[in-house]
Amino acid sequence: MKGWVYILKCGDDTYYTGSTNNILLRIQQHAAGIGANYTAKRPPVEIVYLEEFKHVSEAFFREKQIQGWSRRKKEALMKNDLESLKLFSSCYKDFHDALKMVDSKNKT
Repeated sequence: MKGWVYILKCGDDTYYTGSTNNILLRIQQHAAGIGANYTAKRPPVEIVYLEEFKHVSEAFFREKQIQGWSRRKKEALMKNDLESLKLFSSCYKDFHDALKMVDSKNKT
């Protein structure tokens, strides 16, 4: 059974990451305030990222991976910014240098 991982932008400018085997129903649930406690308390929600998998178990694994990411790394994923994704995947000691590089790139 297919699966999807998705990221929603909530009304308070936070992100919610989830996975499902029925993306249309799940998004309708979130929009109606019955999808999850987190999104129900932060309407409205807007889908900002969607990734499809052959099996829902793969989507669930990906959801847990993305949930551990920083906001900046999630935003790089949403923008398909592979360079920033690589930098944000660097070990922690290199993180601040990577952050400076991305910030200077975004200023130009």
